[in-house]
Amino acid sequence: MARAVPLNIERRRIKSPHRDYELWEVEYDSLDRVRIGGWVALPVSGHFERGVVMGHGYGGRSEPAIELSGPPAVVISPCMRGFHRSARRDLPNNSGEHVVHGIESRDTYIHRGCAADLWLAASVLLELYPEAEGKLDYQGASFGGGIGALMLPWDERFRRAFLDVPSFGNHPLRVQLDCNGSGAAVRRRYLKDVSVLEVLAYFDAATAANQIRIPTFVAAALSDGSVPPPGQFAVYNAIGAEKELFVRQTGHPDSEADNRKLWWELGEWFNEA
Repeated sequence: MARAVPLNIERRRIKSPHRDYELWEVEYDSLDRVRIGGWVALPVSGHFERGVVMGHGYGGRSEPAIELSGPPAVVISPCMRGFHRSARRDLPNNSGEHVVHGIESRDTYIHRGCAADLWLAASVLLELYPEAEGKLDYQGASFGGGIGALMLPWDERFRRAFLDVPSFGNHPLRVQLDCNGSGAAVRRRYLKDVSVLEVLAYFDAATAANQIRIPTFVAAALSDGSVPPPGQFAVYNAIGAEKELFVRQTGHPDSEADNRKLWWELGEWFNEA
């Protein structure tokens, strides 16, 4: 259903902050007639070995993702509905309100639309750069890691995926744990109305991860104030395909020491494709 939406792509070349990449603003239509904005970055040489869809955290994104670990890539960085270049008056732009928006029903819950935003970002990238077909990867952290786990099983176009401190894993346990950010907002809603778990069951990143069939690299943290570690490891444990685990010491906030080691290991892993 989502991939049948006409994209109506618009693209404008803009000045790039990175000398090695050309940059465009891009807009496209997504599920429920929501217009999504983002960026496409292309190596100035025009040479790339893969395409990458980049998810973002629950703070949204105000600038494109450009630098990656791994082979050269053409990258699309969409702002999922509600955030920055995809802002709308009828959608929240902060994690606490966004995470419970439409939670009364699986058909209205906002995470349904966010997964579609990523599917259609892949469609945009492949329409603009068809030579990336068969060489499409996904990367997303936190919110983008959780939504990535929700959308990956149902899209055969992706080849490999990296999920960094993925959110939304094991909701029945998650609502029992104290945390900050979006998890706290869901917990507050659950304490008022336990029936939300019936909707969240359709949007559990660990449940969805069980259906992932592509090689997946997960970074999960031992300590994380925003995304409970048991949920992160639940996503990793559920993956039934080839998988790799990097254990962060801390997640939110992360550490430079973890990031340096992860950047190197991730580059080696993507180079294996």
